[in-house]
Amino acid sequence: MSLILLNASQDQSETPQAGHFESQRVLIVEDESIFAKAIARRLERDGYACQIVGSLGDADCALKSQSPDLLLLDMRLPDGSGLDFLQRLRNSSASTVPVVVMSAYGEVDDAVAAMKLSASDYLKKPFDLDELMLVVDKVITTNKVSTQLAYSRAREARSSDFASIIGESYPIRQLKDQIQKIARLCSVPTGPPPTVLITGPTGSGKDVSARMLHSLSERSSKPFVHVDCASLPKDLIESELFGHVKGAFTNAHAERMGLIEIAEDGVVFLDEIGELPPDMQGKLLAVLERRMLRRVGSTRELPIKAWFIAATNRNVNAMIKDGSLRSDLYFRLNVLSLELPLLHERGDDVILLSEFFGHNIARRHGMASFDLSDAAAKRLRGYHWPGNVRELRHVIERATLLSGDGKVTEDGLLLPIADHPASSDDFFTLTLDEAERALINEALKKCGHNVSAASRRLGITRMAMRYRMKRHGIVVQPQHNRRGDN
Repeated sequence: MSLILLNASQDQSETPQAGHFESQRVLIVEDESIFAKAIARRLERDGYACQIVGSLGDADCALKSQSPDLLLLDMRLPDGSGLDFLQRLRNSSASTVPVVVMSAYGEVDDAVAAMKLSASDYLKKPFDLDELMLVVDKVITTNKVSTQLAYSRAREARSSDFASIIGESYPIRQLKDQIQKIARLCSVPTGPPPTVLITGPTGSGKDVSARMLHSLSERSSKPFVHVDCASLPKDLIESELFGHVKGAFTNAHAERMGLIEIAEDGVVFLDEIGELPPDMQGKLLAVLERRMLRRVGSTRELPIKAWFIAATNRNVNAMIKDGSLRSDLYFRLNVLSLELPLLHERGDDVILLSEFFGHNIARRHGMASFDLSDAAAKRLRGYHWPGNVRELRHVIERATLLSGDGKVTEDGLLLPIADHPASSDDFFTLTLDEAERALINEALKKCGHNVSAASRRLGITRMAMRYRMKRHGIVVQPQHNRRGDN
């Protein structure tokens, strides 16, 4: 008899909860119907969707009509050997399907041969159904993690063009030098690597800096797991980070590795670390201190070999003062640190970055080239860039796509005319309404009192422009009206 179970892949980022758990499909190839139904009932009780077939021919048809997630395969079926079937399977389009083989007494040689053909595991009949579930859950979890790591590595390879810091300004040269020193230091195989804390404003490149640390270290071939602490579900943060065992909570249908465990001996990048609740910060601190992890619902501790890199865009001292960041966690993370500069402090780096983004975008969309006019370059240098590198990338992408031919002009940038006041003293003498009114008047003046042109320069719609003009009592003088403005 042969049992083949197939496990449907489920994204590790999804958490099994009511309404979101997708049943994993299991194909059972078994000619003893009573035995097959008993297995199916047990699997369905834990949320699996099962299909039973009684021959290898029916199994072939089932594999062509659907993609099961796990195969449970017996070694003896009426129309052939499960071993021969497994060999054909490994040469087919379903070659990656995980397989658990079942062998009766005296068929140990067949089980060994099946393992050599990349079967995931085997069960010796007779067996307990709870034993079956342990094997099935283990195979499914392992396959899920392997699939996710393969996807993650492929994604990292595709994004490698952007995993470097572009720029030649003094602050960036210093930053690159620091990154290289830290990467070398953390590659020394003497105990766990020191943690790194990256600080800097939103959009300044904290993620890119973390990826550079990873790529320049001896862990570059290991996983890089990006954990966005701000987007973790609040009631499932512990499970996401540390994993859980089967039955740890409602709908925990299978054992699951957490993001820290998935990283193995690679890198865990904890982005926006200050967004973790204080109680979770305490549990994370314990993991960092002891280098041991316990899954939710488990009593067994697992050793942790990963390199931890954290980042935040907020003022650390202010977070510690208001209690949103534990001081002991901060001191534990801040063994080595990187502070990223603002984009407007980097001089001509803005042009190097613009050309880098522009050429990549033009190439991706089949444009002949990317060309930045002198006036556009001057405008980019003079802009304050409150959103830093991320804002620049979006501006260049928009301007390049809207140009149609990759030739970007000053008007094509669609940047506000006055993005910041002449001085901080001037800024604090105005209320928000006064600053908005002054900006609209200046835009109208620069655009010859053409409302449509002024709204484009300010990056808002004509309707929004007219609403703000009405609210501030701004009226375009009749002699300056243009057709279509009223």
